[in-house]
Amino acid sequence: MARNMLVVAHPGRDDALEAAHTVMTALVAGGVKPVVSPDQVEALSSGSDVTPGVLGDDVPLGDVELGIVLGGDGTILHAAEILRGSGAPLLGVNLGHVGFLAESEKEDLQFTIEQALSKNYEVDQRLALDVVVEVGGEEVFRTFALNEATIEKASRERMVELVLEVDGRPVSSFGCDGVVLSTPTGSTAYSFSAGGPVVWPQVQALVMTPLSAHALFSRPLVVDPGSTLAVELLERSHHDAVLWCDGRRGVDLAPGSRVSATMSDEPVLLARLHPGPFSDRLVRKFSLPVTGWRGPDRDSS
Repeated sequence: MARNMLVVAHPGRDDALEAAHTVMTALVAGGVKPVVSPDQVEALSSGSDVTPGVLGDDVPLGDVELGIVLGGDGTILHAAEILRGSGAPLLGVNLGHVGFLAESEKEDLQFTIEQALSKNYEVDQRLALDVVVEVGGEEVFRTFALNEATIEKASRERMVELVLEVDGRPVSSFGCDGVVLSTPTGSTAYSFSAGGPVVWPQVQALVMTPLSAHALFSRPLVVDPGSTLAVELLERSHHDAVLWCDGRRGVDLAPGSRVSATMSDEPVLLARLHPGPFSDRLVRKFSLPVTGWRGPDRDSS
């Protein structure tokens, strides 16, 4: 049976395009057909000795075995969007800064390719959000989010008036810059920078983190994964807002709009080459100080 692997790279970075050419050449040598998305055909084909297949034209979405992603977390989020519904995991190679979602670094590229070809990786299921916007009870927008759905003020000078809801019941209302509805994966992204808690990926939960709220009670909320989080843009706000999902897919929100987020039935799959404690990844990616740690007293009986 033919093997197909999607290659996704940051199109604006020379090192990412060079790495993509290296990956595509190695895949062909290993008997695997490299595939690119239609929006990256020109960028990834230019300067390469390999002519990749085109997703949707030459190779159906369901025939992709793995996505190899070259770039930072933004590129991985783009790849998650491309492969949504395929059932294929993403294997990220970090060419950015923190690269929290990536599994390996650029100096390990050859090793990463070898592991991909031999299928020597584990698959980690990450909770995703189904996000819906309604106006007057009618659905006007639907998408998903791996990291977060963020409702933000549209004007820099103006706050928005929001009311927060959990499982059909109001929790609090206030003026603010916005609210982040986050997954555990996204708890180390925008929500983290807004003062939200770090949630281990194995914990099934949803997080709601207000942004610069003018209120006495504006703490982050952590709820059951079966809960429904909702945010309503109050009519009295008189100011528009905008919804962004993973910083990629957005829609304008007029006063009276309602945004709800629930756990998706379709998780995002991440390929892992180095399974280990999330604590170690957290320390490594954020360069956290742990000098002086001695660990458990192994001499005690």
